[in-house]
Amino acid sequence: MPDLHSTRRPRTGTSVKRATNLSLSADVLEGAKQLNINISQICDNHLREVVRREQGRKWRLEHADFIGAYNASIEAEGLPLDEWKSF
Repeated sequence: MPDLHSTRRPRTGTSVKRATNLSLSADVLEGAKQLNINISQICDNHLREVVRREQGRKWRLEHADFIGAYNASIEAEGLPLDEWKSF
């Protein structure tokens, strides 16, 4: 389970923070405040993960033709160095 109180950020290079407005459900916001949860950090961490997953999904879609052709080539011809494999 993630540390909800942490103010540490994952190391991803230099990142500048900017103030923004968010609309959150009142009950969730109140519960987070009562639990001393760092709302900005949680939102930043979760959004970072959502962006990472979406970038990966887009990359897979953009390269699906190449990946399919490569896999078909490996299936038809085997791996390039298979004949020298000792295991």
